[in-house]
Amino acid sequence: MRRASALAVLALATLCAGAAAGASPTLAERNERMLGALEREHGLTQAQTAAVRAILRRSGFAGQGNPAISVHPSTPEQCRARRAAQAPPPEEAGFASICGAPLMAPLYDPRIERPEDARACIDQYEFPGIPCEYPVVWVKAREAAQICEAMGKRLCDAHEWEGACEGRLEPPDYRFDLAAGRAPGDAVARMRAAHNRAREPDRRWSYGPAYRTGVCATGSRKSPGCEGGGWNACGSNTYPTGEFPQCRSPLGVYDLNGNAAEHMNLPLEPAQMASRGSRLLGQTEMKGSWFVFDTVRAHEDWCRWRAPYWHGSRVLDPASHANYHLGFRCCRTATPAAAPAAAPSRFVPGRTP
Repeated sequence: MRRASALAVLALATLCAGAAAGASPTLAERNERMLGALEREHGLTQAQTAAVRAILRRSGFAGQGNPAISVHPSTPEQCRARRAAQAPPPEEAGFASICGAPLMAPLYDPRIERPEDARACIDQYEFPGIPCEYPVVWVKAREAAQICEAMGKRLCDAHEWEGACEGRLEPPDYRFDLAAGRAPGDAVARMRAAHNRAREPDRRWSYGPAYRTGVCATGSRKSPGCEGGGWNACGSNTYPTGEFPQCRSPLGVYDLNGNAAEHMNLPLEPAQMASRGSRLLGQTEMKGSWFVFDTVRAHEDWCRWRAPYWHGSRVLDPASHANYHLGFRCCRTATPAAAPAAAPSRFVPGRTP
C-alpha cells in the first residue's frame, strides 16, 4: 500500500503546484488525488486502488467532470463546514459494523426488521462514496460495475436503490413474466409500465412525501451552450456529496435525489439479479435526478419510479452510456460485525467481470 500512497502524495503535490501557478488541474491529476482519498477513507488495498486507477485511465473521461469547464456551486471546504455544524445522526455510528465496510448504510424494512437484520448495504454517498467529494461522472455502466467489483462490492439492483430511497427495502417486484421472450427495449417498457402504475399512488422522495426545491443538490446550472451533452460543452456542475443534510433518506443514504443521476442494474430474469450473486447483470437503469432539477425538472424522480430505456444497453456492454450528470453508487452483501472493513477484490484489470 506504501507505493500507492506515495503516488497519491506525489499527485497531490503536483496538483498543489499547478494551483499555485494558476493552472487548472487535469482530469488525471484530479483522479489521482481522489484515488488517494478513496484508499484512505475506504481502507482499500494497493491492488484495489490500482484496479480502480486502471479503469479510470482506460476510460479517459471518467472522473469528477471536465475540469476545464465545470463550475461547481460550492467547494469541499464549504461542504465540510456545513456538515460540521450538524452532528451526524447517532444510528450511523453502527453502520460500519453491520455492513463490514465504511460509509455504507444497511438496507432493511423498519416495519419488521432491525438494521442488524440487513442482508445488503448501499453506499451512503455517490461514488467515490466520501462526504464532500464531487461525484464521479462520465462513467459507463460497465465501468461502474467494474469499479464496484474492484472494491469488493457490486452494482445495486434497481429495487435496492429504491428501498434505500423510500426508507424500506421490500422484496424484489420485477415482472419477469412480462419480459419473457421480448427484446430488451420492449421488455423494459412492459415491466416499467406495470411497476410505475402499481407504485405511483404511494410515491415518495428520499426526504418526504412531496417534491420540494432547495432540499437536495438541485439548484445548480447547466453550462451555457450545453444542449444534448458533450465533454467540451457540458460541465459537471455538481455539489460536493452530502452537502445537504436534509437530503437524506430514512435509511441514512444521501443525494438519492439531485447531484448526479445513477447507474443501476435492472434484471430481466432472476439470473441477472446482482443481489442474488449474478455477475452477468441485466439492463441499464437510471435512478434519481441531477443538479439542475429545481429549474429543469426533466422527468420524474420519486423513489420507486423506473425510467424509460434511455440510451439502454446491457450493463456490461462496452458501449454502455456515460454523460456529464450520470454517476453511480455501489451495494454490498451484508457481513457479520467481525468482518474486515473491505473485502478482497476478485476484479482483475482488463478482464470482463
